[in-house]
Amino acid sequence: MKIAVIALGKIGLPLAVQFASKGHDVVGVDVNQTVVDLVNAGTEPFPGEAHLQELLSELVPAGKLRATTDYADAVPGADAVVLVVPLFVDKDANPDFGWMDTATAELARHLTPDTLVAYETTLPVGTTRSRWKPALEAGSGLVEGKDFHLVFSPERVLTGRVFEDLRKYPKLIGGLSEAGAAKAVEFYESVLDFDERPDLNRANGVWDLGSAEASELAKLAETTYRDVNIGLANQFARFAAKTGIDIYQVIAASNSQPFSHIHQPGIAVGGHCIPVYPRLYLWNDPEATVVRAARAANADMPDYTIGLLEGAYGDLTGARVVVLGAAYRGGVKETAFSGVFDAVEAINRRGGTALVHDPMYTDAELEKLGFVAYHLGDAVDAAVVQADHAEYRELTPSDLPGVKAFIDGRRVSSAEKWAGVIYRVIGKA
Repeated sequence: MKIAVIALGKIGLPLAVQFASKGHDVVGVDVNQTVVDLVNAGTEPFPGEAHLQELLSELVPAGKLRATTDYADAVPGADAVVLVVPLFVDKDANPDFGWMDTATAELARHLTPDTLVAYETTLPVGTTRSRWKPALEAGSGLVEGKDFHLVFSPERVLTGRVFEDLRKYPKLIGGLSEAGAAKAVEFYESVLDFDERPDLNRANGVWDLGSAEASELAKLAETTYRDVNIGLANQFARFAAKTGIDIYQVIAASNSQPFSHIHQPGIAVGGHCIPVYPRLYLWNDPEATVVRAARAANADMPDYTIGLLEGAYGDLTGARVVVLGAAYRGGVKETAFSGVFDAVEAINRRGGTALVHDPMYTDAELEKLGFVAYHLGDAVDAAVVQADHAEYRELTPSDLPGVKAFIDGRRVSSAEKWAGVIYRVIGKA
């Protein structure tokens, strides 16, 4: 098959590589000329994705994968077009379809008959049918279900392990017609590999959910569940800390019963997915009070954690406080909706001087994000763990000279390592 993948970001490029690795001819489209040039040179444009560089080194010289900025080069005559353009959101995670609208208009201009079009960007329910179908039809002059087929198939992978996750989880699809869904099942079965999953109650592989709306909701539901679960864990943790209970013992005990799956509390819920997709769900269902309450509880955790620091250390006026971790999670160089922003703001609002350390970022990169960079070994009054980088598991007081309070927002350490320092972890008195 000839396949076009639109947007070669941290999900789109691994997808293009996966498709090419199955023997198909893949052309990736991206607006960033630097990304296009790097891909055509067989060089990964961003670090940290397992196996990406080795596969690029194999597939690009073999002529199975190339990149372009030109839709006219990639789209006409394609058997399938997969679109993974980012859906931008504002500070409250309300959707901004600007980039997706532009990409859809360009795709429509060059769309030819008999093409399968699959959107993989997570969307509010109903977007595929109510927004992308009329836009594609108007821009191409073609009729969906007759001249081309449109489906929604959410990506369900994490950056850093995309190829592993593509094998592990069923591929969900939902079409606007039975014929489109059948074509999507055939397509994804030809471009993906699946591991055996004995824990599933139906066969692993491609799952047709019957409609684009069901597929859209499935992605929102699985991520919203995680946000609500974490919100519940954080509520339990705050209560446990006030009453002298170890919440981690409680969670372990509760989860020993097979119907309990309580997640872990923590300083923040960050990333492109969990803080955002519940808001996309709320965009459709504003009466979802449980979802709204969980989102609010999780959004409050950075300020709550700095409050723990203030209770342990005392007045923060003039105190040098390092936030350990700019990334939203350990091992991933990404700050989307990271708790670092609210933690720094909470420290500064209380009169402290917030510093930021992250082993994945240079001083210049941290300063570009608006932070004052900190180096291990420099004098500091207090520290707050925001990201669970592996390096932070090895920290001792000698790495933070002068530290008087250590607030472990990710439970990466233990009180035993911090003799002579006030150590606090979320969910324990």
